[in-house]
Amino acid sequence: MAAVVQTSYGKVRGAERDGVTAFLGIPYAAPPFGADRFQAPRPPEPWDGVRDAVEYGPTAPKPGYPRVFAALLPDPAIPGDDCLNLNVWTPRLPDGEAGLPVMVWIHGGAFRNGSGAVPVYDGRNFARDGVVCVTINYRLGVEGFALLPGAPPNRGLLDQIAALEWVRDNIAAFGGDPARVTVFGESAGAMSVTTLLSLDLGLFHRAVAQSGAGGIAQDPADALLVTKEMASRLGVEPTAEAFARLDPAAVIPVQNAVATEVAALPDPARWGATTAAGGMALTPVLDGELITRRPEDAIAAGAGRDVDLLIGYTTEEFRLFLMPTGVASGLNDELVGAVAAGMGVPPGLPAAYRAHHPDMASGELLAAIITDSLFRIPAHRAAAGHAGSGGRTWMYEFAWRSPNQDLGACHALELGFVFDNLTGEEEGLTGPNPPQGLADRMHRAWTRFAATGDPGWERFDPSSRAVMVFDGPADTLVHDPHARDRRLWD
Repeated sequence: MAAVVQTSYGKVRGAERDGVTAFLGIPYAAPPFGADRFQAPRPPEPWDGVRDAVEYGPTAPKPGYPRVFAALLPDPAIPGDDCLNLNVWTPRLPDGEAGLPVMVWIHGGAFRNGSGAVPVYDGRNFARDGVVCVTINYRLGVEGFALLPGAPPNRGLLDQIAALEWVRDNIAAFGGDPARVTVFGESAGAMSVTTLLSLDLGLFHRAVAQSGAGGIAQDPADALLVTKEMASRLGVEPTAEAFARLDPAAVIPVQNAVATEVAALPDPARWGATTAAGGMALTPVLDGELITRRPEDAIAAGAGRDVDLLIGYTTEEFRLFLMPTGVASGLNDELVGAVAAGMGVPPGLPAAYRAHHPDMASGELLAAIITDSLFRIPAHRAAAGHAGSGGRTWMYEFAWRSPNQDLGACHALELGFVFDNLTGEEEGLTGPNPPQGLADRMHRAWTRFAATGDPGWERFDPSSRAVMVFDGPADTLVHDPHARDRRLWD
């Protein structure tokens, strides 16, 4: 069955199945190419008639994942210039009851991969349970995040803001309530969420940050080191004008090579301290205009205090990057210390972790240290800052361990549970027969948070640090889990 909705720029036709109507590939901004390349997003051109919205639209230019990750993190690439598009799943249209809570998903992928078309992000089950779900694309890599003299910085974030403005102006036509919008994201998407939270935009009312917090923001001088290195390899000047003369397909291999080098050897002397600390070549930049201070500092000072926040992490985030690649097996404690130092881990912490975990293999020790450095400790800082400034705050930990490839409770493992999209494929993150009951509980908590602003457990307070730990057959509220390691960072 087809359904037609009027948007600000024209009519779109979706497809209904089992009580949910999906509208896919709706443009929220003009194609960011030609004269619009490396520019702030501008509105799409209106169209006449009815535009079919029954297939995912083009994805932003991006590299493929390395083979070892491609099997774990499906990342479809759909060609076409009209990549600034979004998808909407809704159980109700204008002839039905409106005013449903809205959830807007910002995908992860280290600011250089991902899209709203990744299969696990299908929003049908949120719509089934009474939420209008939106997933978005935004510019990635050099196109979205390289600091290019002559171009506005943070273009990928400007895209996200444009998509949220589209939601504000159009979501009521799809049955959603523009006064009950939750923005949620994972990894780079969660870092985007906390950055947006720190800007006090007034475009959303609740926020969920999964495995990414407020410590990521490049110093402009560090960001320019990355730009200059890529420009040198491409044989061009480090300017927007020079990069614009290159096809994105010519830029991506060099972008990918530099990003791989930063992740493999995060040397602050070469890449700058703020780049090395995050292990990512291209991230949001402290531009002095849109982003004037690190998000976690702004949140601690009261930014976003009126937005309800649910924030958390997986227990063993960094195993995703060490175990399936075989890197973990080649590490010793000396290398652990060198990598940790390059990523900004304070001196003495690797030795303290070793004292706390004397039986851990070196690879597991590095996984624990970087899990805390990049994910768990920043999440606690953001939660404490938000709660301490008067915000309503909740925290979670995802602890269920995958049996696949020694992944454990790794980065991105919670996604299928949150979206209630468990495939059970052996080559996927979860392995065969993941626990559906856990997906039922997590998905229900996220849906409840979007609807009411309360996921169903004790609020986080810096003095008690209540954390809901999601695990196999049952979940447990724990106060200050892993407290001994956490205190090392104080």
